[in-house]
Amino acid sequence: MEYKDYYKILGVSRDVSQDELKKAYRKLARKYHPDVSKEADAETKFKEVGEAYEALKDPEKRAQYDQFGHNFQHGQSFNPPPGWDQRGGMGGNNNFSSFFESMFGGGMGEGNDPFFTKGEDVNAKITISLEDAFQGATKAIRRPAGSAQGGTINVKIPAGITSGKKIRLSGQGKVGASHEAGDLFLEINIASHPHYQVEDKNIILTLPIAPWEAALGAKVTVPTLAGKISLSIPAGAKSGQKMRLKGRGLPGKEAGDQIIILQIMTPPADSNTAKQLYQQMAEELNFNPRESLENL
Repeated sequence: MEYKDYYKILGVSRDVSQDELKKAYRKLARKYHPDVSKEADAETKFKEVGEAYEALKDPEKRAQYDQFGHNFQHGQSFNPPPGWDQRGGMGGNNNFSSFFESMFGGGMGEGNDPFFTKGEDVNAKITISLEDAFQGATKAIRRPAGSAQGGTINVKIPAGITSGKKIRLSGQGKVGASHEAGDLFLEINIASHPHYQVEDKNIILTLPIAPWEAALGAKVTVPTLAGKISLSIPAGAKSGQKMRLKGRGLPGKEAGDQIIILQIMTPPADSNTAKQLYQQMAEELNFNPRESLENL
């Protein structure tokens, strides 16, 4: 099999200290990490430096390797003496080369090396206004405890986002031993609004109207998140009747609608004039709102 010069792979001398060895390894591992490296052979290089460090980071393994290593050159044919792979063996692992397996009988493997461990993801919640959900916004938030750094971070809120959706902030989670941080996931919560309600991407507004507007029909001004519009109330409208303003809800590939729920408001009888008008209506209008209940 081919001899591997682990010192050469890590770019260090044979008398390198353990601290300098670790620094060289981490530098190369970051350089060739498949998630960030643009090198054509990044994955191969990444595995090579991981294997080299696995062989040299432990003093006993390093001494075992050095016992034969000084007599060989990188790429030269190498055959250890019979039974050599039983010395300090730790079980086979397909992550390493046949040279490593023959020399040490396997090892931890990159999946268990703390350096290869990405930091944990962090989950947090952020409450935004309905207006921010409609228009989009940039918010400065304090990083949650345990994330990559302290202080604040600017978060871009996309227009049309709904409650429960998550924004992923890559590399803003906890930092792992590899110095590679996990991600921060921010779950969106839209704060309650004094006038609007939200159902998925639809915006619901209860619209108060006067009895005469309901009876005769009228044009009224209605607020929407995009500005005020004129709405025609049909004659004979009833309380609870719904009207739809298409596309006036939260934006998106398929925008939501604004749903108008009519609510007829009765004027108070708080003056003599108002009382006289109500009395006149009672006498002149043939109206019994409970007619349908009389035979129950």
